[in-house]
Amino acid sequence: MIFKKRKPTDEEDQPKSLKTKLKVYPNKIILAWAKSLEGNKEITLWLLENGFEELVQFNQAVYLKQVARDWLMENGYPHLMAYLNAAEGNEKAQHWLKNNGFPDLYYSALAVEGEKEGWEYMNQKGDQELFFFSQILKSIKDKIEERHNDIHSFGSSD
Repeated sequence: MIFKKRKPTDEEDQPKSLKTKLKVYPNKIILAWAKSLEGNKEITLWLLENGFEELVQFNQAVYLKQVARDWLMENGYPHLMAYLNAAEGNEKAQHWLKNNGFPDLYYSALAVEGEKEGWEYMNQKGDQELFFFSQILKSIKDKIEERHNDIHSFGSSD
């Protein structure tokens, strides 16, 4: 895994054993990804059938599915797992994204964490689809956190 429980060095980079599959997603795919994250089953199926399994796995990972988190790491998408970890407040993941050429994911993760700097970057860049996706991811992460902290939901299967 990229983020070990040790102090990273400045020279530390992506481990050589991880193969990263980089894709450039058209705006309509980012919007579909957002709708899938919200639970649209038809769009989720379309993403699966059209070569975007990593986005569906990311969405499952958002909902704390360990199998999906492992899938991302094992199938060439450590940057998406780093994005999720960074959006969950993991500073090592944020640092990794920033220093390994993923500024959009870095600033989106900051925005999801409620950092003004993240929202400002996306406003300046003018990437409305990523802005939209970040808002949805933030909303879902906030709901998950709220349920996690709600004593009345302890032990529920949501």
